[in-house]
Amino acid sequence: MTEAITVGHVHDDDVPWVQAGPVGLKVLLVSADTWVVRNRFAAGFALPTHKHTGGVHGHTFSGRWRYAEYGVDYVAGTYIYEPPGSVHTLTVLEDDTEILFVIQGAFIEYGKDGQISGVVDGESTLNAYLALCDAAAIPRPAGILR
Repeated sequence: MTEAITVGHVHDDDVPWVQAGPVGLKVLLVSADTWVVRNRFAAGFALPTHKHTGGVHGHTFSGRWRYAEYGVDYVAGTYIYEPPGSVHTLTVLEDDTEILFVIQGAFIEYGKDGQISGVVDGESTLNAYLALCDAAAIPRPAGILR
């Protein structure tokens, strides 16, 4: 017997971009253990150093970026996989850069002093995204997968 399975889907056009300073953000999916975001990072931007509790998949649509610790540049068309426990500092080079990330678990941010400064997961990212929608008077999208 064939069981009908509903396939979740969301169209990129149905989820608006919001800006948090030099970072553009779309949240496409948030579940208990996985979240999917699309980011636009301004040239010269760097995320805080962070450690991933789960694996991360990424696809670069445009621009050029690297992890400061590794010295490898990732350009449009590059797919990356970060194993759980990866610690690094995402750094955008001279071009604005757009990346899709599929993130399992959370990431732990570290301050310049090496101390934990925050924890980011799917729920906190979704909450920040919705607050940015509200602040910009952008209707909250109904299509984010849950």
